[in-house]
Amino acid sequence: MLEVVMRHIRNYFIRDRYAGSFSISGGMISPHGFLLEGQRFYVTGSCFNDGVYTYHADGIKNDFDSMGVNLKDESFTGTVYALAVPPTFIALVQQIEDWVGKFGNVANSPYQSESFNGYSYTKASGGAGGGPSGGSTWQDVFRSQLNEWRKVTFL
Repeated sequence: MLEVVMRHIRNYFIRDRYAGSFSISGGMISPHGFLLEGQRFYVTGSCFNDGVYTYHADGIKNDFDSMGVNLKDESFTGTVYALAVPPTFIALVQQIEDWVGKFGNVANSPYQSESFNGYSYTKASGGAGGGPSGGSTWQDVFRSQLNEWRKVTFL
């Protein structure tokens, strides 16, 4: 979800940019001397591994992927962006994940209204709110909080 939100606001919190040849083997990226323990980084130009990850000495992690990281071994010429993601933004992404876990299925439902046996239901649309009763998506619900971090350009 972290990468999805970053893409949505067009902000990856880039601190440094390293272009060149890289290899991924055994769950590690090389060279990696510019990354600090626990630092997030964004890979582009890879065939199999583009995305946002967290560097750890014992292997790359993706904190926001419940399926775990399945990095594929490869060598590529691309760019690795060292990120400086604020803890307050990470906390906001966690709130968004919690909201999606609670309301995501209802908010994404294709049914706006239904009626049967004298019962009718209409899902409201528009407006902001804490849940799907406002017909909101996570982008709508968290718009004002995300605007603080939003950028006009992508990278």
